Amino acid sequence: MLTNYTDAMKNWQGRVDSTTDYDAFRWHQWVKPIDLNQDTLDVTEGKLKFCFIGFCSELGVERNKGRIGTALGPDFTRKAMSGLPCAFSKEVALYDAGDIHLDHITLEEGQKLLGNAVAKIMELGMFPIVLGGGHETTLGHYKGEMTHAWKKAGVNKPDMAIVSFDAHFDMRPYENGGSSGSMFLQIADYCKKEGLKYGYMPIGIQRHSNTVSLFKKAQELGVDYLLAKDIQEGSLATALERVDNFLYKHESAYITVCTDVFSTAFAPGVSAPQALGLDPKDVVPIMKHVLRTRKVRGFDICEISPRFDQDSSTAKLGAVLIFMLVTTMAELWDLEY
Repeated sequence: MLTNYTDAMKNWQGRVDSTTDYDAFRWHQWVKPIDLNQDTLDVTEGKLKFCFIGFCSELGVERNKGRIGTALGPDFTRKAMSGLPCAFSKEVALYDAGDIHLDHITLEEGQKLLGNAVAKIMELGMFPIVLGGGHETTLGHYKGEMTHAWKKAGVNKPDMAIVSFDAHFDMRPYENGGSSGSMFLQIADYCKKEGLKYGYMPIGIQRHSNTVSLFKKAQELGVDYLLAKDIQEGSLATALERVDNFLYKHESAYITVCTDVFSTAFAPGVSAPQALGLDPKDVVPIMKHVLRTRKVRGFDICEISPRFDQDSSTAKLGAVLIFMLVTTMAELWDLEY
């Protein structure tokens, strides 16, 4: 299913202030490898378990005519996370399942592998944190979430919404194959085929980055979206109300972040830079609010492209967002430090 996780674990290294005092630990001292290739796994450590998995893909970005370089995103994100403090109880466990590489397989085959891996991670009682890769990562992640949800739902049909932080709708036609710009139309078509409720809320949409036809497609499919300027010029309370109204209609959700939602001042290392993108301080409160609904079942962060990054600032931003995710969920489980 996966490449050797030992390659991914090589990125988890950094400063060590103590080998015995947990209060001085950093993430690279706490994360443990897990081999999803094994048929039988028993994950018993930790009341709240997170599992990282990398999707080393830029094929979708290339098909979408973006700047390639996202295949190295997982490695650089791990390096940026390595020095984060263990600001949570010892009952919070961190695992790393390694990477899925697409060097000798198609994008569609890679997305299927990712879906299988995510489903297995969830079956083991772990919360998946997928490190992209281009935003084509989301299709594989979503299919994995739904595979697990189908098993839990039994005869009932699962209902999972997507909250996407992105400057783009990513609902382009895909007659010539899916890309990093088509996933949410592919998911809409999948939901229609399976008779599922389609729930998709993109936050941070830029008018200058989406064609009129994409806005019309969003309207046709009943997509509720927040423009970047709605967040920059509007009130946080109004934005949260919109998010609440959306999530109220769905049983569960998962969060996906395309780092091009942020201004290039904070995220220069992306496939499609945004001069007027969002400030992270405007995004974090919304993400925390979504997490506190207790409906979120998974998370991915995409489009980190080290080739164009400056001082790994985009990877570091991704690491901080993941830190916020882990510590917020630890608080919800009463497992904060």
